[in-house]
Amino acid sequence: MSEGVLSALSRASSAAQAARELAEQLLHAELGLVLFFCSAEYDLPALATALQKQFAEVRLVGCTSAGELTPEGYGRGCITALGFDRRYFSIAAGLVEAMPGFSLLDAQAMVARLVDECRGNSLAPIKGHSFALTLFDGLSSREEVVLAALAAALGDIPQFGGSAGDDNHLSRTHVYFDGAFHSGAAVLLLVNTWLEFEVFSTDHIQPRQEKLVVTRADRQLRRVYELNAEPAAQEYAQLIGVAQAALDHRVFAAHPLAMRINHKHYVRAIQQVHDDGSLSFYCAVENGIVLTAMRPGPLLANLQGLFAGLRQRLGPLLLTIGCDCVLRRLELEGEGGVAEVGAFLREQQVLGFNTYGEQFNGMHINQTFTGVAIGRPREPLAS
Repeated sequence: MSEGVLSALSRASSAAQAARELAEQLLHAELGLVLFFCSAEYDLPALATALQKQFAEVRLVGCTSAGELTPEGYGRGCITALGFDRRYFSIAAGLVEAMPGFSLLDAQAMVARLVDECRGNSLAPIKGHSFALTLFDGLSSREEVVLAALAAALGDIPQFGGSAGDDNHLSRTHVYFDGAFHSGAAVLLLVNTWLEFEVFSTDHIQPRQEKLVVTRADRQLRRVYELNAEPAAQEYAQLIGVAQAALDHRVFAAHPLAMRINHKHYVRAIQQVHDDGSLSFYCAVENGIVLTAMRPGPLLANLQGLFAGLRQRLGPLLLTIGCDCVLRRLELEGEGGVAEVGAFLREQQVLGFNTYGEQFNGMHINQTFTGVAIGRPREPLAS
């Protein structure tokens, strides 16, 4: 990529070497910000130190992942990054540390500060030329609270994002801001640009007839104990026709559940099954909601249609920042489709990560491909 953005990839397992390789690919005089996505297998304190050393004069923001979307397609156990040219992008960033108590007033103050910072660079008007990117600790269970406040504060600024992963260990997920990895936190980026862009979300999930009612749940923990007044895992396994002992990530990916809002289904993806027969979810669930059984449709065809529309509206694409649910990748791995879809994403200049949940205009969603597509400059950069 060029004309405003450079991409980078390192497969080095050493934190110091990985940071060096990223710097070799990204550093230039007009570099304004680096956005990166890395495997949680790295020594994260060492990586934080190495990145700060290599990019001492440049702001870095990023998160851990459940897989990477790299310049070469799907990656695993690596680090990939984007470097934004300050002549094309004015980017301001803030950290949300105390997520449970994050209020509308907090969100308004943060957004106002970021808007002022972007406006100070005089690239383009804020309205109509800005989007917001959110990165969350993917195990914080606080996305909905923070997103509601941010959505109100952002107003008509479109927003998307992803929840950090940890290579499917479901143990510790992190966001990176100002020299350190943080747990229990979120990052907000406000991106102002004179380039054309479109924030989008798509999925390939189709409804079936069967329904399940959540009859006992802990909303704070996102944990469901009963479906249809029966043990949750038992009832779910019976619905999809598998043994309860066979429930795992790939089964969850192949047999999602969704809630219907305004004639549209939004997946509430299952994260794991517990020994007591309860199910943990990636998104908020609560007593009384009705979950519809879903089935995956053709994933590649859905992406092909998405990008055909984006190119029609934006012209040739400079890049797409993609937040791709880890369950989509698990589905592809189960079907042997990773190479084909990875090649297609590479052709579309997609860079991003596999997530533990996606965010789109204030909603926390699952099993989607969500992001922003940015068009190539229609005119040369003014000197």
